[in-house]
This record gives sequence, structure tokens and C-alpha cells, in this order.
Amino acid sequence: MEKKAMREGYGETLIELGRKNKDIVVLDADLSGSTKTAMFAKEFPDRFFNMGIAEQDMIATAAGLATVGKIPFASSFAMFATGRAWEMVRQAVCLGNKNVKICATHGGITVGEDGATHQALEDIAVMRVLPHISVIVPADYFEARRAVEFAAEYKGPIYIRMARSSSPVVFDEDYVFEHGRVKVLKEGSDVTVFACGLMVAESLEAANLLEEKGISVKVVNVSTIKPIDVDGIVEAVKDTKLAVTVEEHNIIGGLGGVISEVLIENFPVKLKRIGMEDRFGRSGKAGDLLKYFALDSNSIAVKIEGFFKENS
Repeated sequence: MEKKAMREGYGETLIELGRKNKDIVVLDADLSGSTKTAMFAKEFPDRFFNMGIAEQDMIATAAGLATVGKIPFASSFAMFATGRAWEMVRQAVCLGNKNVKICATHGGITVGEDGATHQALEDIAVMRVLPHISVIVPADYFEARRAVEFAAEYKGPIYIRMARSSSPVVFDEDYVFEHGRVKVLKEGSDVTVFACGLMVAESLEAANLLEEKGISVKVVNVSTIKPIDVDGIVEAVKDTKLAVTVEEHNIIGGLGGVISEVLIENFPVKLKRIGMEDRFGRSGKAGDLLKYFALDSNSIAVKIEGFFKENS
């Protein structure tokens, strides 16, 4: 499959948005080369603010810019945008429901060689718990582009989590992003898999592997973690009555947490959570880390097969 990096799509989309709307401004915490906001800085230097290694200042400044009518996109690695700056996200952005777009790259273990200190595995959890903010985890390059376009028009705070590495292209140029809606990408009758981010492509491949073994797997893209699509999730699992969540994040509080909450309150079924099992990451190449932590398509297929057989 063709591979493209979500962060490249982010940088390209910022330029397009900047040409259309002079109120769009971009802030970065001395990582613009990595987050790809340097692309915007080159074309619109008067609307780009390098805040230095000061993520809290970046978020507070973004809130101030939103207060005077600007549309700020604030970027850093996911670990720092949500970890180091969480208090400012809460106090300066969410408490006042400010129109700030926090677009973080380098989420999950596929950050790679930078290791555990830079691999955000808790960011979805700590962001979705905040009132007012929407949380989006695109599945690929094109969904990242459409999500950023949506964010520019949306009124209110948004957190968009993107990966560092290039990943398989799931969609195409005509893809339409639907905020707050899940999307069934593959039909199946035995198990329903809910996935987000890079794990969507891995789950689709796992589903193809399982088809060869006679196990029919439905794959659902949950790109909007908050607000969550309760009706869509319930509808997706009605046929199979078995659910699996797959995420490049701690299974506590992330996609597995939110799907568990939805199902236990609305349509209780057996569920297995696949992701980082309450642990930190480690240094290594992205592909090797996916295999090591059993988040590659083959490992996912093995886990789903075992779960299905246990409950058949």
C-alpha cells in the first residue's frame, strides 16, 4: 500500500487554509521542522510564532489569540502538547471554551527511536476527560487533511493526534470527514473491530488475514474519540455481539476505555482491548516496535482469532 505521513498532510493543509483565511495563525514549540508547521512559517512568517521550548506559553498564547478573533493552530509532539501543557489546556483553553486547535504529531510508540520519554500513550485519555474539547485521531494522510480543514471551521477547542511515521493510505482525495461519526470500512459478521489512527490500516490487514481462516471481521474507523458516536457504535456491534478495540495508546482511558463505556451503558457485549497494556514504550524502529508490542497486523489477527474462538 502507498504510504504517506499525516504530519505532511497537516503542513500542506495549513498553507492552503492560510491562503484562504488571514485569521489563521500557527504556533510551535521549537519543533516546526518535525511537526511540519515550518511549511506555514515559510509562506506566512508574520503569522507564525515559534514559542521556543515552552509549551505552556504556547497554549496560553494561543488562547489569547483566540480571544481576539484569531484561529490558532498550536503544535508540538503529542507528549509535550498534552503532557507538559495540560494545565494550560485545561485552564486557558477548555475552561473558557476557546477556539484553539491543538494539532500534535508524534503520537504513539511509532515515534520510534526517541523512546518512552517521547512516545505519548496517555494523550487521548487526558484530553478527552476535559470538558468542551473534541478529540480526533485520523487514520491516514487524507483523513488528517480533512480533519484539519474541519478544525479551521469548527468553533471550539480541538485536539488532533497524528503519527510521526509514514503510514498506509486508507482513503483518497475525495474522502469526506464526518465529525462525531464512526465509519464502517469493512463489513463482517463474526467480530466488530473498532480502531483509530495507524491501527485502522493494521486492523484492515488483520481482517483480511482472518478472512482466509473463515473469520468474518467488521472494521470500524473511530476517528472522532470525542464526541463519541454512541448510535454508530451500537449499530456496528449488533450483528456480531463481539467487539475488539485496537489502538496505539494505553488501553486504559483511550479508545478501549470510551468504547467500553458506550457498550456497557447501551449494548453490553463481550469486548477485548488491544493496545499498550498499561506500560511505557521503548526505543526502536517503528515497525519493530509494533511487532514487539503485538500491534502489527499479524499479532492483531492472532489476538482476534483467540478471542473469537473463546466465545464461539
